Amino acid sequence: MAELYDVAVLGAGPGGCTAALYAARAGLRAVVLEQLSAGGQMADAPLIENYPGFPEGIGGFELGQLMQQGAERAGAEFRLAQVTGVQLAGPVKRIETDSGPLEARTVVLATGAGPRTLGLAGEDALRGRGVSYCAACDGMLYRGKTVAVVGGGNTAVGDALHLAKLAAKVYLVHRRGTLRAAPVYRQALDAAGVEIVWNARPAALLRGADGRLTGLRVADTASGAARDIACDGVFAAIGRVPDTALFRGQVELDAAGYLLADETTRTSVPGVFAVGDARAKAVRQVVTATADGAAAVHFAQEYLTEQGGGPA
Repeated sequence: MAELYDVAVLGAGPGGCTAALYAARAGLRAVVLEQLSAGGQMADAPLIENYPGFPEGIGGFELGQLMQQGAERAGAEFRLAQVTGVQLAGPVKRIETDSGPLEARTVVLATGAGPRTLGLAGEDALRGRGVSYCAACDGMLYRGKTVAVVGGGNTAVGDALHLAKLAAKVYLVHRRGTLRAAPVYRQALDAAGVEIVWNARPAALLRGADGRLTGLRVADTASGAARDIACDGVFAAIGRVPDTALFRGQVELDAAGYLLADETTRTSVPGVFAVGDARAKAVRQVVTATADGAAAVHFAQEYLTEQGGGPA
């Protein structure tokens, strides 16, 4: 028979680790399933300076390890496993993994969302070496330098304005001749000194002998003519992709594939909760993910009480 847990957490990002910590401290039998390492996409950030309690900042991987250690100390179990299937309906939910099945009375979906990449050669190798997907996380690393933001929506414009307060020069590269962002942003961009590169698409990432980014080659969307923009950093802001395909058809998603859940983190399925970047929400940061994790366990406890019975 499959092992039965009170709470199964899918994903060991900040939301998942927090849910595990709170569940274990509440006396619930909790397991976290993660196929890589604790921290989720946070682990890729070389320095996080906007998480409270670390005035000098902290590496994302290190913070993820500390979050896991805290949850384990409280009694949560962590398993290195890939989830291959789920059955979320009913009072007992079944989770299939590459190391065998398990069952849980509640499930916290903390699978996160990844940035939509530029799709350029060498992009993975340049992550953390000039290519970033989070201006709020990495902007401070480019103080006094030159950066380029790729995108034309509200997120891209917001990133450009944020970076303009730090960097010496900011380019905004957009494939169209008008921004998709709210019109009010255009005046703000002009005031901030952001240079917009219209009708241009990223064509290549340029790197130096040390392996770090040295520039971005862009191509005119009409003529194909290329030009090189010398810069120290490129921030991709062209959308995100939630890791929720496994739950499609079982839990209600929005048009972009994010899990629909309000601030209680309850999804459309009783006993199933959504936290962190996989949840449809306005702000996606480490601190908002941890808040989700705490809320999820609060309402999971309410659900378990309503269902009757003590911890497994």
